[in-house]
Parts: sequence; C-alpha cells; structure tokens
Amino acid sequence: MPASSALRRTAAVASSVFAATSLTLLVEAVIASRAHYLGPDSAPPVEGEYGAEGLPPLRLVIAGDSTAAGVGADRRNDTVGAHLAQALSDRNRVQVRCVGVSGSRCSDLAPQISRALLLRPDVVVILIGANDATHATPPPLAARHLSLALTRLRAAGVPTVVGTCPDMSVRGFLPPLRQLIAWQGRLIGRAQADAAERLGFAAVDLAALAGPHFHRDPTLLSGDAFHPGGRGYGVWAEVLLPSVRAAVATRRETHDV
Repeated sequence: MPASSALRRTAAVASSVFAATSLTLLVEAVIASRAHYLGPDSAPPVEGEYGAEGLPPLRLVIAGDSTAAGVGADRRNDTVGAHLAQALSDRNRVQVRCVGVSGSRCSDLAPQISRALLLRPDVVVILIGANDATHATPPPLAARHLSLALTRLRAAGVPTVVGTCPDMSVRGFLPPLRQLIAWQGRLIGRAQADAAERLGFAAVDLAALAGPHFHRDPTLLSGDAFHPGGRGYGVWAEVLLPSVRAAVATRRETHDV
C-alpha cells in the first residue's frame, strides 16, 4: 500500500475514533448532569465551638465549595470543619465558622474571603477545585483566582491551608468521562499547589493523600457517589491536620491565640 494511502486510512480511522469518543463523552456528560447530587440544603450546620472553656480561643474559618459547607455529611461533627476543630480542641477553644458555598469554583472565592476576613480568623482552610475540574476551568485561570484570594489573606496576616482538587477518579462518572475529569482535576490541583506555595501557604494534595483511601473503600463517599460522606471527611481532615496545626503555630508566634 502506498504511504499516502496508508496515511489517509490512518487519518480516517483516527477521525472516526475521535468522533465516537466525543459522542460518548457528550452522552456521559449529559447523564452526569442529570444525576441526583446532594444539594446544599442537605448539609448540617458547620458552625460550632469545641474544646474546654478557658483554653486559648482559636477562630477557624472554612471556605470553598460544597465540601467546605459539609454536603455529604449527616451530622455537624462529620464535617471537615468539625473534624479539624475536634483535633485542635486539645489545646484551644475552637470556634468554627464556614463561608463556603456549594457549587463554588476558584473564581467564586472573592466574596467568601471578604466574609471570612470580617470574622477575624486565626486560620483559614480553603477546600476548592472539584467544580473547576467538572467545568473544565483552565488550570492557569483557576490558579489566578486562587492567588487573588490568597494574596488578600496574606496581606491580612492570616495563615491559610489550601486543600487542592480531590481525586476525581473515585467519583461516580462513567469512563472515559471519569478519566478525563480526573486528568483535569490533577492539572487543577498542581496549579493550585503552585499558587499557594508561591505565596508561602501550605497546599495539601487531597488527591494524592486521601484518594487512595477512597479507592480502597468507596463507602467513604456519600450516597450520591460524588461528595465525601462523614467518614470520608474524616480522612480529609486527617491529611489536612498537620498543615493546619503548623498554621496555628505560625499564628501563635505573632499573636496571642
């Protein structure tokens, strides 16, 4: 077969495969968009106080998306904020507040940071990125919006920990959409980590550190196979905790906590 004919045949096959894959992704995206996901009204209150009276007060503010707001948890104590507060309550009287909004992307952080700063936080934890992955936000754009939020927190002297985009490959999407969103999530996560570290903040790779637990035990997800459940949030809090403790220590060095 002449080389030109072989190339044309290869191009035709590649075009057919691309068209079929594109159609499959389109169908799966429609299916995913029509799936039943837990809404913001299903989340328990995140706000609360933890630790003995008389311990030094610590104001912890959780910002970000539905995972910050506790969607997927059944009880207040199952949220990331509560898990972290319970762990920190050995040394502090921890007041948890949440400014996270379900469905948020990095571009939605600005009003959240404004509300957070009004609360005069000692430490902020930001959980964001999953919706940027599902909406195909360009990673540099997501990182730029995160950088703007972190710049304001840095100017205010607030130690901050960023939980980057979680492992999207454990979510209940059909392949190959699952692989595509997971790949996008990894790009988002790396861009977020770079943005945080450039400003001197800790970035916790939730995909790398918590993802394997979800692969081994899918019941860590809630019933909608998208949000973590209470035990899943406990895993997140466990991997976030060392960086949050370090942020508290940093705050203590410059303030009476």
